[in-house]
Amino acid sequence: MVQRAVKTLTFMRRGLLLLVLALLLGGCSMLRVGYSQLDTVAGWMAHDYFELEPAQRDAFNRSFQRLHQWHRREQLPDYARFFGELRERVHRGTRTEDVQWMVNGVKARFATMAARAAPEAAELLADLTPAQIEILRKRFEADNRKFVREHRLDQPPAARKQAQQRRLLSQIRDWAGTLSADQEARIIALIQPLPLSESLRHEDRLRRQREFLALLEQRGNRAVFAPRLREWLVNWESGRSPELARAFDDAWRRRAEFYAAVDRLLTPEQRSHLTGRLQDYVEDFRDLAARGNTGIASGG
Repeated sequence: MVQRAVKTLTFMRRGLLLLVLALLLGGCSMLRVGYSQLDTVAGWMAHDYFELEPAQRDAFNRSFQRLHQWHRREQLPDYARFFGELRERVHRGTRTEDVQWMVNGVKARFATMAARAAPEAAELLADLTPAQIEILRKRFEADNRKFVREHRLDQPPAARKQAQQRRLLSQIRDWAGTLSADQEARIIALIQPLPLSESLRHEDRLRRQREFLALLEQRGNRAVFAPRLREWLVNWESGRSPELARAFDDAWRRRAEFYAAVDRLLTPEQRSHLTGRLQDYVEDFRDLAARGNTGIASGG
């Protein structure tokens, strides 16, 4: 079974354009209606994290519009191809290596977008005031409290396992349709040995936030700040300790094995439902890309 591929990285909110990158990768949940409104949503998010001054807000909006146009023109067709190949892999039966291929594909596309956004992000972030960075720090703290609450990190392992079970069953039903009682029982059995990886995600969030705040302290020297920001954005896993990196690798390996095992439980009707959902995304990406080309050609 394939998890919501384009939401895999949405926890990586990084500030200004960096916040928007997560939205763009999460675009499947906003397709057709929401994608065209990303400029409004992005502006709201940036202001929410920094309380931008009017001139900063205008600069952000101009930068994001350029990023959004590029993303629609260059990236959406690539997303359509990516989801098309994913559909073919699912159609023939999802294997462990297919899940890893998907994860690597999402990471590579995030890196492409991060590299594109980095130069203008550096210009915008360099103008932040100390007060705005303090606002960001407090927002991080609020987000972290919300993450702990939503993922029950302050509760016993049994409660966290129950929450994980509900979350995964909901995802699988969303993609494959209704599950039989026997399928649910088998999937629950497959869930039991999975690690409770939300604590790893929380640790990684805190690491990224610390790195970002430390990086912002160098914003006064733009010649140093800009390349370091780009490196931090593109190679976002590089700061993990060897222990944390190994834990993430193991968690993803076991999760990939889980989805491959669930895939083997699907009926032909459920597989058709799943591949149909993926095809819908392919068509949405193509449609949105075509709308952008039409708008550019007509001067809209």
